[in-house]
Amino acid sequence: MDAFYANAELVRNPALRGLPVAVGGRRGMQPLPGQQFPTLAQYQGRGVLTTANYEARALGLHSAMPTMKAAKLAPHAVLLPADFDWYKTLSRQFKTAVRELAPNVEDRGIDEIYIDLTGETGGDYEAAIELARRLKAAVTRATGGMTCSVGLSENKLTSKICSDLQKPNGLSVVRPDQFQEMIWPLPVGKINGVGPKAQEKLKAMGVNSIAELAAQPVDLLQMRFGESYGLWMHESAHGIDRREVTLFSEPKSISRETTFENDMHVRRQRDNLTQVLEHLADKLSQDLARKQRLAKTIGVKVRFADFKSLTRDVTTGLTVRTADEVLQAARACLKKIPFEDKGARSTIRLLGIKASHLITPAEDALEKAAEESRRTKGQAQLFLDLEDAP
Repeated sequence: MDAFYANAELVRNPALRGLPVAVGGRRGMQPLPGQQFPTLAQYQGRGVLTTANYEARALGLHSAMPTMKAAKLAPHAVLLPADFDWYKTLSRQFKTAVRELAPNVEDRGIDEIYIDLTGETGGDYEAAIELARRLKAAVTRATGGMTCSVGLSENKLTSKICSDLQKPNGLSVVRPDQFQEMIWPLPVGKINGVGPKAQEKLKAMGVNSIAELAAQPVDLLQMRFGESYGLWMHESAHGIDRREVTLFSEPKSISRETTFENDMHVRRQRDNLTQVLEHLADKLSQDLARKQRLAKTIGVKVRFADFKSLTRDVTTGLTVRTADEVLQAARACLKKIPFEDKGARSTIRLLGIKASHLITPAEDALEKAAEESRRTKGQAQLFLDLEDAP
């Protein structure tokens, strides 16, 4: 989906179309009927942008940008608070519209999916292009005017790359014999999985484009980046991706976090931080209940005023589900973080809790039954050993 959060706001605020819009303000900045929309110039405090529409991006705004910096670049841009319940509603609507035409869908998040069109088109590209146009139109109808960009190719890696070639509202096609012509000239960072650190190492090797990456010997890449990652980079640069569209995937983790408008001192504002921690634990427990999951591991994330982050986690023998259980585990994690009374680690700007190693209640019951069986057998064996003792 194109600039999903920002365009979701345009659906219910059509008057903002054509104006620069950023998402990430405080909930109190939500405009009331008949009032003017708040702007970045009015914002005070901490925080980062969740996203920005294309008009705002043209002014230099982007996701994860500190809001105060964005205010200096585009003070008159509209700033709206994130409304994730609304975004989830639109996400369900666009995915439902897609599945009605092409059911083989891999969900990759709130605003992105992979679709296997082979069954509907028999692998014919012209038929796939026509179906892609119908999918785009269906998404726009289902969401009240939102647009999406589609990349059509023989695998997920290339489709991901070419979906960005004609944003917004684009449809890009890369046939197998067009990979070198269309993909090789692009920067290596266009390959999903080649991050900033890898790009810096490649740049030091004189590798900036995908074509230059493709020209590197695979053994050299493996020597510089490791056997597995080096081979993956080599294959990706040649358009090789063996992954299939996965129709269902279990959530690996669930997290909740908040960025403070002003830095919080870990000692002097301990009561305030406790309230925030309790709120996050409550929300996370609700997420676990809604997704019908239990957690074996709970972790916390703290970002200090200097933007450096620390994470700590605990894994217990018991599964965690309730707010009190999450809170107790989170407090245990916080005890592992070396806070200070003064200096860089005395104030924090972000606090988060994450639940991982998730299992279903049925899996938890089976594990407990198996453990009880092992314990009972152990007791029985001990009894027999005692009976056989001379």
